[in-house]
Amino acid sequence: MNHQRRNVLRLTSVIALMASTGLISSVQAAEWNKAAFEGKNLDDVLKAIGGAKPETSADIIMRAPDIAENGAVVPVGVETKLKATQIAILVEKNPSNLAAQFMLPEGAEAFVTTRVKMGQSSNVHALVKADGKWYIATKEIKVTLGGCGG
Repeated sequence: MNHQRRNVLRLTSVIALMASTGLISSVQAAEWNKAAFEGKNLDDVLKAIGGAKPETSADIIMRAPDIAENGAVVPVGVETKLKATQIAILVEKNPSNLAAQFMLPEGAEAFVTTRVKMGQSSNVHALVKADGKWYIATKEIKVTLGGCGG
C-alpha cells in the first residue's frame, strides 16, 4: 500500500512540475488518465484508454536492449509508419503496467523514446493507435539489476 502511495505522489508531483514549467497546460494535467496508469495488466490498460484487443503489427519497431544492465533506466523507443495518434509503452511485470502514454498531434512523426523502470525481466509492449484501431508489438527485455526497489 505504501508503494502505491509513493507512486501516486510521484506522478502527481511530476504532473504539477510539468504544468508549472509550461510543458503541459493545467487542463492537460487535469485530464491525465489515472485508471490507465493504475492498470495491472494489458487488458486493464486497454479498457482505461478506450481500446479493444490490439492486432499484432510488423509496422511497429521497438528499439530497446535485449538485456538491460540496470532496470532503473531502460531506454525504449517506438516508431511506426502507421498514422499514429497515440503511442503507449507497457511493462508487463511492473506493478503498474503503463509506463508512458504519448498523444501525437496530426502530422507529427510517429516516434517516441523514453526510459522506463523495470523491476525484473519482462515483456515490454508498444501500443499504437492508428485509424481508430490499436496495434501492438512486444519485446522481451532481460534485466540484470532491478530498478523498482531491487
